[in-house]
Amino acid sequence: MELPWIVYGLTPLALVVVVLTRLRLAGSKPSAGRLQTSRGALNVHTVAGLAAVATWTVFLFTGRGDGTGDSQIGIFALALFWITVVAGLMILVRWMPSRGKRAAEAVTDSWGSGPGLSLLAHLGMLFGVTFFTYAYLISKV
Repeated sequence: MELPWIVYGLTPLALVVVVLTRLRLAGSKPSAGRLQTSRGALNVHTVAGLAAVATWTVFLFTGRGDGTGDSQIGIFALALFWITVVAGLMILVRWMPSRGKRAAEAVTDSWGSGPGLSLLAHLGMLFGVTFFTYAYLISKV
């Protein structure tokens, strides 16, 4: 399989991670995890993630890179993706064990028990964005 096709395949997965994270953590009841997630981190993750996917899709389908890897649209999209990854990893911290006499137990939800889904999504996003950056730097997209 060629490198550009992998990039095209991973792009919708990034959208899925952003949207599902928003759906899982939005709402008034406590979100799954041991610590509560900042609404600011969730908002940054959602806004930057949606903008990153939209900008990256424009970059891929308009041919702005044209094999030279010098498109500013691609650079902007990658910057947004990296902001999304950092915010996602900050959200992932909610699963870190809390210490202390009055530490609360982990909250669960209907999405699964434990951090498995969050780990898969956010570490997968880190891998995907690293792959996008690599493909961009070697001018394959």
